[in-house]
Amino acid sequence: MILTVTLNAAIDKRYVVDDFKVGEVNRVRECTYVPGGKGLNVSKPASIYGAEVTATGFVGGHAGNYIEDALKPFGIRSAFYHVDAESRSCINIWDEVNHVQTEFLEPGFTLTEEDFKGFEEKFRELVKDASVVAMSGSVPKGLDGTAYQRLVKIVKDAGKTVILDTSGKLLEDGIKAAPTLIKPNIDEIRMLTGKHCDDINDIIEAAKAIHAGGVEIVAVSLGADGSLAVGEEGIFRAVVPKIDAVNTVGCGDSMIAGFALGLSEGLSLEETLRRASAISAAAAMREETGFFVMEDMEKLLPKIEIQKLG
Repeated sequence: MILTVTLNAAIDKRYVVDDFKVGEVNRVRECTYVPGGKGLNVSKPASIYGAEVTATGFVGGHAGNYIEDALKPFGIRSAFYHVDAESRSCINIWDEVNHVQTEFLEPGFTLTEEDFKGFEEKFRELVKDASVVAMSGSVPKGLDGTAYQRLVKIVKDAGKTVILDTSGKLLEDGIKAAPTLIKPNIDEIRMLTGKHCDDINDIIEAAKAIHAGGVEIVAVSLGADGSLAVGEEGIFRAVVPKIDAVNTVGCGDSMIAGFALGLSEGLSLEETLRRASAISAAAAMREETGFFVMEDMEKLLPKIEIQKLG
């Protein structure tokens, strides 16, 4: 079972408009509503692939009930900690004429230390049945930078595999608990190491330094240039073929789903990176966030070039 953690779950609303104008009335041509937050954008692709997935984190109010109900068609089991306040919404506006995305991300509710301790108790029980735990995204107001560090420690103490995908202070503090895998982008790896990372060799050296500090696998997003993965098995680079991208929101989360699947199945780092890259690219080909079609992924899989760099 893959357990995903979304501490700041949301309803993701995607509006498609023609020629979006700031400061004017914009008519929405079409809209979709899906359960969102980075952890849930990991849950959905993992479930589509066929994994057993349980989603946890915080939800609240009527919006929280909607999030749980909307996960049922994906076959995802909900095991959230409930609070009284309403869960947030996040809006993604797609300009059909100019092919530009604009996002509005609500901050969500405020949690207390008592709320978080209650969640930790629930989380300890859920971890017992998990093969891989993937925790992603921001945290609600009221929690400090150690929130993920505490959760990573719970997973590590249980002897389980844990992926941490976050940023800023949460990432900086989170890696002190030595998660199994992190996926920083170049800005984040600069923050963690203080290195300039102006070329691929600098990036590799920075990733190796984090790996030496206790993180088993350091995967680095290179944007259109693919991604890197540094681990005990070596250094690998994934080069993805050009695709007709429709919606790139959540593609990084789809990649995390691929890593979680590979780690849960005991695949090599090379094959895990290949699968993660193929799922991420397939997700970019579809309008719905956190969604891909298996046929797209299967066509892309043999076209992903994996280079061994060390």
